[in-house]
Amino acid sequence: MNLTYTITGMTCGNCAAKVKSAFLKHPDVLAAEVSHQDGIAKVQADSKPDRNKLDQLLADAGDYHITEVAEKSTSKVESHSHTSAISEQETFSTWETYKPLVLIFLFVSGVAAIAAFDAQAFSWHHWMRYFMAGFFIVFSFFKFLDLKGFARSYAMYDLLAKHLKGYGYVYPFLELGLGVLYLTAINLPATHVATIFIMGFSSIGVIRNMLSPNQVQCACLGTVFKLPLGNVTLVEDLLMVAMAGVMLVM
Repeated sequence: MNLTYTITGMTCGNCAAKVKSAFLKHPDVLAAEVSHQDGIAKVQADSKPDRNKLDQLLADAGDYHITEVAEKSTSKVESHSHTSAISEQETFSTWETYKPLVLIFLFVSGVAAIAAFDAQAFSWHHWMRYFMAGFFIVFSFFKFLDLKGFARSYAMYDLLAKHLKGYGYVYPFLELGLGVLYLTAINLPATHVATIFIMGFSSIGVIRNMLSPNQVQCACLGTVFKLPLGNVTLVEDLLMVAMAGVMLVM
């Protein structure tokens, strides 16, 4: 018997390993494949595992929960084909994966461009300031939607959040503060320096994780959108550092 479970609470490869271990502890489960990016667990079992027992095993492993169950009985050959078909259907294209991020950048860029017009003249300096204000405010908003989940995800790769748990809860407030400071233009030189320091330090953790074989979920948009941690995340951080540096010397 092959079953597919939808699991919530997974944010990285370590979470997937814990969920897989929890499933394998059930006496009826023969094998399990877990993907934290897709949020699913594919299980082979002699008979349908007891749901209460599974819930307990997942709860013991962490803050993981089964939200949906799709069942289909197949032979081993059919199981392989069925698993391959599911994998193909649930593998999002690069565009589908990053579409939310691209749309956010386009909207923020557009609003910043409109705000940058002053007396029929366009100011790139103003555009960068408004863009960074929108960037920090919007990104902090998504983090606040699930502050606990963000803090847990961020601690998977940020150097300071790994050792200081409270930093993951403070970071969205730092982003929001930077956004407000850029929007109001209060003490811009100090704001630029703070941005370079905060985002530059964050990029170090991203680079270290990119060089590691363990893949984790990007926390830049909190837990609302599942984005892989990689080049795009690094570009976001370094873009903020570069823009702050340019405005600091202008």
